[in-house]
Amino acid sequence: MALTKAEKEAVVNEVSELLRTSKMTVVATYQGIDVKSLQQLRRRARENGTRVKVIKNRLVIRALQTNDTFKDVNTLHFNGMLLYAFNDQDEVAAAQVLNAFSKQHPTLTFVGALNSEGYFVEAATVKELAGLPNKNQLLAGLINILNAPMQSVVSSVGDSLNGIMQGLKTKVKTV
Repeated sequence: MALTKAEKEAVVNEVSELLRTSKMTVVATYQGIDVKSLQQLRRRARENGTRVKVIKNRLVIRALQTNDTFKDVNTLHFNGMLLYAFNDQDEVAAAQVLNAFSKQHPTLTFVGALNSEGYFVEAATVKELAGLPNKNQLLAGLINILNAPMQSVVSSVGDSLNGIMQGLKTKVKTV
């Protein structure tokens, strides 16, 4: 069923807003993937704050042209059956969820991505980004690194106190 002019304008406005707020918008082909599988992808994506949408490419191109940040993006890559994954919280989350899904559905392939500064990122780079840890994993690793010296100090002090206590016990027994 064809969209009315008002509906198309609403879609363009929604996509423009999603592009504006998204830290990374990943573009991928989905030809050969059934509707049920796409619904599973959307559910998994929602868990990490990613919104997956299937949108007509010309409406996405119109949304890009209405957005000052994206108006100069080369749109040659925007053809065929594409889906768009938007995430406004994490730069790599959208790529990670699509990459994990592509392991069960190899017909899903990256076309590229749009970063928040308006640059098109090639598919190979998006694939590499998908292998990076997400923001929460990076923060946890940083906390562990910062926490390690403190744990060493506490352990050393505890060992020293334990040694002193053992020494005092020995002195008390001999007296």
